[in-house]
Amino acid sequence: MSMAKKLGAEFIGTFWLVLGGCGSAVLAAAFPDVGIGLLGVSLAFGLTVLTMAYAIGHISGCHLNPAVSVGLLVGGRFPAGELVPYVVVQVLGGIAGAAVLYVIASGQAGFETAGFASNGYAEHSPGGYSLTAALVTEIVMTFMFLLIILGATDKRAPAGMAPLAIGLGLTLIHLISIPVTNTSVNPARSTGVALFEGGWAINQLWLFWVAPIVGAALAGVAYRWLASED
Repeated sequence: MSMAKKLGAEFIGTFWLVLGGCGSAVLAAAFPDVGIGLLGVSLAFGLTVLTMAYAIGHISGCHLNPAVSVGLLVGGRFPAGELVPYVVVQVLGGIAGAAVLYVIASGQAGFETAGFASNGYAEHSPGGYSLTAALVTEIVMTFMFLLIILGATDKRAPAGMAPLAIGLGLTLIHLISIPVTNTSVNPARSTGVALFEGGWAINQLWLFWVAPIVGAALAGVAYRWLASED
């Protein structure tokens, strides 16, 4: 598969992740009488990855996330030469998804960004959790997400089941961590919406790059050890 097609797939996939996942939070979570709530938003993020894994997994690997690309690189599953282009198009796809979401959401009378599904800590954490709690949460959740990805896509794992495991894994991660950070585990997802929220969201964005990448890299190291044949 050509690099152009891989990058195009990553752009579209990350676009869909942000539009579908963050869109569920911005447009549907608080809708009067039929709001989907935390469970619905968690499921929406899982479904975006599940659907794209089946749609583009055979083209680009369906990373949709700079942390996933880093984790796969450290885990020996992804070439270093493709990392920067993947990260660039993932971020651009996330921004494009947030832009479309902003156009749709701003079409409602009296629209205010109200956080615009951004990730945050301290006063900007949904549950008021501290910077330390947010940092630990994002590292650990991304670590577990990458273990799921690396394990489910191992050649020894049941064929064709990886998208289900990964999508359900991301759903579970959101169920756990939305109250703490609004769940990132994905720098591209965090960057896209933060640019439209501005202010505090951009000031706190550093954590949602550093923590997921650290967690993913640790998982890459851990899985190489776990999966190695003695």
